[in-house]
Amino acid sequence: MSVKKIEEKDFKEVINNKEKKVLVDCYADWCGPCRMLSPIIDELASEIDSCEFYKLNVDDAEEVSREYGIMSIPTVLIFKDGKEVAKSIGLKTKEELKEIIEK
Repeated sequence: MSVKKIEEKDFKEVINNKEKKVLVDCYADWCGPCRMLSPIIDELASEIDSCEFYKLNVDDAEEVSREYGIMSIPTVLIFKDGKEVAKSIGLKTKEELKEIIEK
């Protein structure tokens, strides 16, 4: 599965009504660590079938950033049944993220 870009208006629909976990990579184009995390997220998306993967540009998503307390990026949010079940702030290794997803 590939990573899909979403906009703020689609955020609630994406995290709700899913049978799988949902990972949202909150990033910004100007963020160096975000650019380093992106290929790791892409790899995980191709390896893990139990989760759907999305990217959300926080520069265009002020409401989501405020609601979920995103103060630093990259921030990875993981949802199950529409509820946040995990949050990872900063650059992580592939193994660290995989462990967070599979909890």
